[in-house]
Amino acid sequence: MTMNAIPSLSPAAERSPAAPERPRRFGRFGRLPQLAGTSFLSVGFLARLPLAMLTVGALTIVTSASGSYALGGFAAGAVGIGSALGAPILGFLADRFGQRVVLLPAAALNTVAIGALVVLALALTGTAAAAAVPVLAAAFLAGFTSPQIGPLARVRWVAMTRRPSDLDTAMSYESTADELTFVLGPALVGLLASLAAPWVPLTLAAVLTLAMVSAFAVHPTGRLVGSSRGRSDVQEPGPAVTGRRSRLLISIPVLGMVAMGTFFGGTQTTLTAFAGQFDAASAAGLLYAVMGLSSAGAALSVAFWPASFQHSWRWIASAAGMVGLAALLFLPSGLPAMVFVLFLLGIPVGPTMVSIFSIGSMVAPRRLLGTVMTLLASGIVAGSALGSAVAGSLAESAGTGAAFAVPVLAAAALLVLGLTGAAGLRAHRRSVEATAAAASGAMGS
Repeated sequence: MTMNAIPSLSPAAERSPAAPERPRRFGRFGRLPQLAGTSFLSVGFLARLPLAMLTVGALTIVTSASGSYALGGFAAGAVGIGSALGAPILGFLADRFGQRVVLLPAAALNTVAIGALVVLALALTGTAAAAAVPVLAAAFLAGFTSPQIGPLARVRWVAMTRRPSDLDTAMSYESTADELTFVLGPALVGLLASLAAPWVPLTLAAVLTLAMVSAFAVHPTGRLVGSSRGRSDVQEPGPAVTGRRSRLLISIPVLGMVAMGTFFGGTQTTLTAFAGQFDAASAAGLLYAVMGLSSAGAALSVAFWPASFQHSWRWIASAAGMVGLAALLFLPSGLPAMVFVLFLLGIPVGPTMVSIFSIGSMVAPRRLLGTVMTLLASGIVAGSALGSAVAGSLAESAGTGAAFAVPVLAAAALLVLGLTGAAGLRAHRRSVEATAAAASGAMGS
């Protein structure tokens, strides 16, 4: 199947229950290429890789050029802040004007910003403010203009799917792709920087951005999520949800992603301190990757969970698993035991992310779906910065035992949010079902 052959571009055919399905390889995941075209998965995966390389790439090149870990950390933080602020703006513009119109300029601007970061970093001769400020500004702009491929790909899947099982499968795949890129991205930066030069990873990120983000922008699936500007017939999936109720429903998954980011940031920072006790601080990324890999595998399994296991209960059950397993972080006294605990801890993490993204897609108004999806991504970034800052302070002042409380408390916050949101989501679902029944009765009469 080529990029120009996308069966799901015909909604009528997708809705037809009589249309026979050919046997698929890879079970439910074999459905995804039939919906989106075979190239969509690979293009979407490669297009999100530069964002996963950017933070660590900025840290690496600025630290190498200036000799200052502090300045390198500030550069990485500037990328994160820029991304957190820019993501919802890009999502809103994509909702308003269409993804292609927004992504093509974003790809060009981001390529220029990354290039400027590389040039300015290589020109550093110290840590003087006059030289550091332009570097930090370039790092901020590189994050601010980063195309948010993961959230925007989810928006396309919502438009491409009609069956809940297909949407669950797509969300499972997207969460797995996110996990894998955020494991592969930093590893690729470290490999290229050590084998070639510190500027090579960011140069590769710039090339991938220009090529793959542009390919994603012009992919035929983008026709399903065109501009909402000037349209009065934007269809919502259920009843209009406005005002305070709408903000509450949307805030639940957004806050959930902030808690998830806090869990990630707290875990990664504390693992660095923990590994440092054994003179293996550089191995902290590998330890963290263990959790990422088991999380990615578990995220794939969500596609096969029964439909009767509703998304709100998936969130609650997975978050409860995170709380229990995160408590095990206090126990290991060596690296092998920590590897085992991290592998177990990753198992509920992936399903929790899938559930939160799925709920976000359910409660978001369709005209603002890209905005909400990018807000979820920004929540992870903001939470990660918060978790890293708090865990780093605790690790330095009270030791790793105290710092491991950060991921435990973040997991507990996820559980509380899941429980709090369950009632609101049930009310939302009943309202959607009532409206659908009323519409069906009106059509029948």
